Amino acid sequence: MEQEFASPLLENAVSQLAKLPGIGRKTALRLVLHLLKQDEQEATALGEAIIKVRHDINYCHVCHNISEQPVCPICSNPNRDASTVCVVENVRDVMSIENTHQHHGVYHVLGGLISPMDGIGPADIEIDSLEERVKRGGIAEVILALSATMEGDTTNFYIFRRLAPYANVKITILARGVSVGNEIEYTDELTLGRSILNRTLFSDTFKKQN
Repeated sequence: MEQEFASPLLENAVSQLAKLPGIGRKTALRLVLHLLKQDEQEATALGEAIIKVRHDINYCHVCHNISEQPVCPICSNPNRDASTVCVVENVRDVMSIENTHQHHGVYHVLGGLISPMDGIGPADIEIDSLEERVKRGGIAEVILALSATMEGDTTNFYIFRRLAPYANVKITILARGVSVGNEIEYTDELTLGRSILNRTLFSDTFKKQN
């Protein structure tokens, strides 16, 4: 049974915070009580920062990374190699790979992985827009940098099949320094960096299995 509070304002604040991932009602209550002890200006600044993030940050029209502009700083950077596109599941993976300093190309954020068990199909993530980018030309390599999970492997294979007709585009995959079952964002920077540098052709994974 959920705890009820004498103050409807406190109850509402706890309920809203408890909706965040990894935060239960006890943690939410602790956070709210902490905020009540803070200077009013600090609490107001936190609230305004959250509202501003939600209101002013959107998604890049090109790669779907978060951006305050229609095109993100990575896509608009003339020093990045626009012919090499690294495909990732989410924005956190972009941050993880950027921290390795081993990828000098651009990105494509899918916004999820194919997962029939969860009702997520190819049409629910940004695969069509990836193919459109390849179809427009100018891309020489697509790096599949998805988590080494069943969902990641399924998505890798689907993307490979979708892009196979574009023979001029090399499709590579991270070296399996990333352990099976590991998610990209939880892989240490050194291992992830080496996996990017030692990436292999995706087609070679079939030869190893046969």
